[in-house]
Amino acid sequence: MKNSLQIHVFSLTFFLLLLLLLPLLSESQLTPSESKALTEIQKQLQCPQILQSWTNTANFCHIPSSPSFRIICFKGHVTELTITGNRTTKLPGRFDKLFTLLTTLSSLNTLSLTSLGISGSLSPKIITNLSPSLKSLNLSSNFLSGKIPKEISSLRNLKSLVLSDNLFKGSVFDLRGLSNLQELDLGGNNLGPEAPSLPSNLITVSLKNNSFRSKFPGQIKNLNKLQSLDFSSNEFTGSIPEFLFSLPSLQTLSLAQNLLSGSLPNSSCSSSKVRTLDVSHNLLTGKLPSCYTSKSFRNQTVLFSFNCLSLVGTPNARYQRPLSFCQNQASKAIAVEPVHKVEDKDSTGIKLGLVILIFIGVVILAAVLVLLVLIVLRRRRSRSEEDTFEANNNSYNNERHASDKVSVCSTTTTSTKSLLDSRRVPQTMRSAVIGLPPYRIFSLEELEEATNDFDAASLFCEQLYRGCLREGIAVTVRCIKLKQKSLPQSLAQQMEVLSKLRHMHLVSVLGHCIASNQDHNQHAGHTIFIVQEYISNGSLRDFLTDCRKKEVLKWPQRMAIAIGVARGIQFLHMGVAPGIFGNNLEIENILLDETLTVKISGYTIPLPSKVGAESPQVKSPRSNEDGEKEDVYQFGVILLQIITGKVVAAGSSEMGSLKLQLENGLRDEPSVLSSLADPSVRGSYAYESLRTTVEFAINCLCEDQSKRPSIEDVVWNLQYTIQVQQGWTNSGNHEASMKAIYE
Repeated sequence: MKNSLQIHVFSLTFFLLLLLLLPLLSESQLTPSESKALTEIQKQLQCPQILQSWTNTANFCHIPSSPSFRIICFKGHVTELTITGNRTTKLPGRFDKLFTLLTTLSSLNTLSLTSLGISGSLSPKIITNLSPSLKSLNLSSNFLSGKIPKEISSLRNLKSLVLSDNLFKGSVFDLRGLSNLQELDLGGNNLGPEAPSLPSNLITVSLKNNSFRSKFPGQIKNLNKLQSLDFSSNEFTGSIPEFLFSLPSLQTLSLAQNLLSGSLPNSSCSSSKVRTLDVSHNLLTGKLPSCYTSKSFRNQTVLFSFNCLSLVGTPNARYQRPLSFCQNQASKAIAVEPVHKVEDKDSTGIKLGLVILIFIGVVILAAVLVLLVLIVLRRRRSRSEEDTFEANNNSYNNERHASDKVSVCSTTTTSTKSLLDSRRVPQTMRSAVIGLPPYRIFSLEELEEATNDFDAASLFCEQLYRGCLREGIAVTVRCIKLKQKSLPQSLAQQMEVLSKLRHMHLVSVLGHCIASNQDHNQHAGHTIFIVQEYISNGSLRDFLTDCRKKEVLKWPQRMAIAIGVARGIQFLHMGVAPGIFGNNLEIENILLDETLTVKISGYTIPLPSKVGAESPQVKSPRSNEDGEKEDVYQFGVILLQIITGKVVAAGSSEMGSLKLQLENGLRDEPSVLSSLADPSVRGSYAYESLRTTVEFAINCLCEDQSKRPSIEDVVWNLQYTIQVQQGWTNSGNHEASMKAIYE
């Protein structure tokens, strides 16, 4: 009887415990739909190594967290999904299904998918279907492109939005609807030109490494909780506003590498909370506020190098540029500043009516003009052949009797006028680029004046002359003699591609001139004069072989140079059509201007091979694949020299030995790889940044060209390496080194 009673008591206790535990077990058990969604997400991401633990699990909520992976569940639903990969290339395929699967996680508070190779655009429909309780969204370091959808503003609970290091472009929607947002990071994209309107509760803002080129947004003065603001590596213009230094919570302010002008406000001294201020690489002038040299500011980091500040007699003077440089660049920046749109709600109807009236007027005027043109063309059609024949005869006779003039390019040219006038300049050739004058057609007389009649003293390499235009702009003039004569209209089309060779990281083309070669032969060819920028600060080789110059190139500067070269190559491959491949990428041809900005020279001049050219700079186009892989290999050689500081020739035994040492260093202790780096950069780099750069340089030098990365991969990997370096620097590890350089 006693035993029977004990059995009943035990059974009742067990049953009660089961009733108590059942809700807890059910809370940690995912719903079937969300379990299936996670399994499909793993497949969409092509089963990365970090998700191998998903394969044999019955319950995702019980998988232990790691630095790369985390799932948190509550009441049978996923509330946090964090996956951090290490992919440096795109995953193949589309990812619409991946984002659709994410919408099934209806209780998601935190979503972080970083460095997973995800590409494509963000669908507005999918964004609106994400969990309304989402508080943190991080899709950084992927390959997402297109515009950032304004539908993100529907995520009212969002506190953190991180979309950095992707391929987003265009304007950013008004973010003020995200009233709870505290962290915003859109850095490392191609956003712009206008800076977005920001919500008032932000604590951290990063818009660095984009294409914003407006004046500084005044609405920031309302961000009273702001602690960190990073607008570096853009093209913001105008002066630094004083209200920045009145923000009550601001601690870190980075405005480096913009086009900011004027003087550094004295009010910057009154803000004792700002611990780090970086205004380097701008166009600032005037005197530095005296507070920055006082002992009370020794606990703060203030970087102001590469401006035009008046620091005569101080050690910092050598890191400043001439005053004229900043004044000229500031005026050019203002000239191309985008127009700000100011909408008045009360006048919207009036403006719309005015636009409609103008449109109707333009249509009527255009119709009248078209009618007149048709009448004129009809009347002249009968005489067109006779006029053409007569004009050709006159042109030929003029050429036969024109006085010949011998140039040092070994060609005889006419001094009348260029064969092409400004009316033939295509639209793309007339557009301005920041820091460059508009593309133009030069007359032969202008170039003769600029080069002192192509005097031998102006010749500094084969068929390349140094000159100075009437406007005071230093240029180089390249002389290219074509073997065959072409019609002016044909040459005009062929010159179109020259007008596109204008980029921040190229020695850009400023214009051209075409002249006839006169040898009393109706089949004589032409001479093309290509006018380019003149870069006087020397080449990367000069900096790596000169002990004093080498000290200026610390690791951050070298990484900036590396990505500048990569972006220049990327523009040659993808920024013009057809792409320009198989370029002469040698360290001697990597020039650096006064701000250490990379300018690639000696690249292929893509004149059609059928024209024929006697100049060695003109090359026949290479096949896209072979040319791209050759350029990537040459970039690997340059990267090897940047890392080690040793100048070696591509394919030489010295280069092979250096590559082998670095490969062994990657497998050995960190100290071994560090010992192979240029002694000038030691103490200025994060080891992870060095290791990743070495790995990538070796990949670029792979003998099997099919295994070399694409130029897109090159740019992406360098961006990742720079991101690692910046994280290390911002953590305070590099603060002492930076002070030693700039103070």
